[in-house]
Amino acid sequence: MLSKNPVSDEGLHYQNKLVLRRKYWLYYTLNFLSGARRQIFIVFAVFLLVEKYRLGVSTIAGIYVLNYALTFLTNRYISQAINVYGERVVLSLESASLFVLFLGYACIENVWVAVILYVLDSIFFNFSIGLNTYLQKTADPGDLSETTAVGFTINHISAVVIPLMGGSLWLINWRLPFLIGASLTVVSLYFTQKIKISPH
Repeated sequence: MLSKNPVSDEGLHYQNKLVLRRKYWLYYTLNFLSGARRQIFIVFAVFLLVEKYRLGVSTIAGIYVLNYALTFLTNRYISQAINVYGERVVLSLESASLFVLFLGYACIENVWVAVILYVLDSIFFNFSIGLNTYLQKTADPGDLSETTAVGFTINHISAVVIPLMGGSLWLINWRLPFLIGASLTVVSLYFTQKIKISPH
């Protein structure tokens, strides 16, 4: 008895392959767009603060601490907003807000405005948890783990593509990555409207 494995393999099915399912195309699309926008924020917004505005390590570290604190304080309100208003409203607000922020990066040349935009940026990106709750509400229980893994992979494809493309654009004009980011938010806003609103 002591040598017997208490975990039974009966009923457990392991899927080692990533399988794309057509019915989750909207989740995949929104995940890719979210990842692309996030890479512009992670890579080029910080680069803007350091390269263009010459902020030091201690200042950047302080901004990070502030971002983490605000994330801790605001995440529960974001979750409540999703419960009350639904994923489509919250994700639409995210896209619209990020459109304004990306344009702000590109058009307003003031270091403190850039810092404020960066802090707001980090807060609005947390609205993307609505993608996860959207999937949890719409996916078949047996597809949830597999579809999440595919979405995670698609999200991170942009981690390779966007820095390469954005870096080339930065060399031409530092504003271009942010203008591309603003364009992506418009596309994301369009696809977000296809999310079905669940009745309350």
